[in-house]
Amino acid sequence: MPQITVLLPVYNCELYVQTAVQSILNQTYTDFEFLIIDDASTDATVALIKKLEDSRIQLIEKPINSGYTNSLNYGLQMAKGKYIARMDGDDISFPERFSKQIAYLETHPDVVVCGTTYKIIGNDKLIALPENHEAIKLGLLWGNCISHPSVMIRKKILDEYSIQYNTSKEPAEDYDMWVRLLSVGKLHNLQEVLLEYRLYGNQVSRKRAEDQKKNDVLAKFKMLQYLNIEWDSLEYEFLERNFRKTDLINFKDLKIFKQIQNKLAVANSSGFFESKSFSLYLADLESDVLRKCFLKETRYTPLMYLEYLFAKYRWKVKLTVKQEIKLAVKSLVLWKTLRVKS
Repeated sequence: MPQITVLLPVYNCELYVQTAVQSILNQTYTDFEFLIIDDASTDATVALIKKLEDSRIQLIEKPINSGYTNSLNYGLQMAKGKYIARMDGDDISFPERFSKQIAYLETHPDVVVCGTTYKIIGNDKLIALPENHEAIKLGLLWGNCISHPSVMIRKKILDEYSIQYNTSKEPAEDYDMWVRLLSVGKLHNLQEVLLEYRLYGNQVSRKRAEDQKKNDVLAKFKMLQYLNIEWDSLEYEFLERNFRKTDLINFKDLKIFKQIQNKLAVANSSGFFESKSFSLYLADLESDVLRKCFLKETRYTPLMYLEYLFAKYRWKVKLTVKQEIKLAVKSLVLWKTLRVKS
């Protein structure tokens, strides 16, 4: 029985698949089986994989294209390893990735997912991710902060709790899984770059940006379910708009936001989130809401500054000093200048 099952779904990735597969075969830790599941590719992907001779490779050719998440779940069913190591057909794993992840998981039995930080291919900038479980929990309130192709997952936990990928959540199926796994163990990100991630224009997540946005919102609501809060219709609608990130917030929303902020603070008395860090999250959330409300408009009037002052003294919310001055200039000085010109 191999220690690791490497799970690599592929579909029409002939340009990069050999490099991706070879980066796994070059791992310094060698005790793994390598499941490559082809989703009925129409290019040379399969032919290129077959050129790579290694007894650890098991190539499964699906006769009909049934989707990326379906391939992942099929691989989970076939996997024999103690750990599941994910990989994508256009990324590159560093040679010591597996040895460092398995060393961490073997010495931290309470950790169920171990990811790593990564860099974008062709870009020297490193992608910083939260390291420990508490920081990752808070990070998941803002968005997905675990790199899917970098993870190693404890297979026993998936089997024990009958956890697999939710096909309806694609292309945010990984975000949904991390949120569900919070209830059964800890998540961790090694603070070392062990994966190079390829970013290009025709990726599935970009083609299905609207689906991803919708499923990201659902994942954030699932995170808040850990606090056992019941939202009324106005609160839910506000949170949904705020989670989408693209929708503007107006002055009338601030009262609803304060209700939500207070509910969150009270609900976390259960201690699900570390108290001090969660207070900082609520403060950051307030700053984000105020910025959207007062600093993202295309036209400003003196009324906007008066509304801000009302909110500041009525609901105890406030911009930074710099932001407050910026709002005053836009609302009073620029507005007057525009009126004179017109």
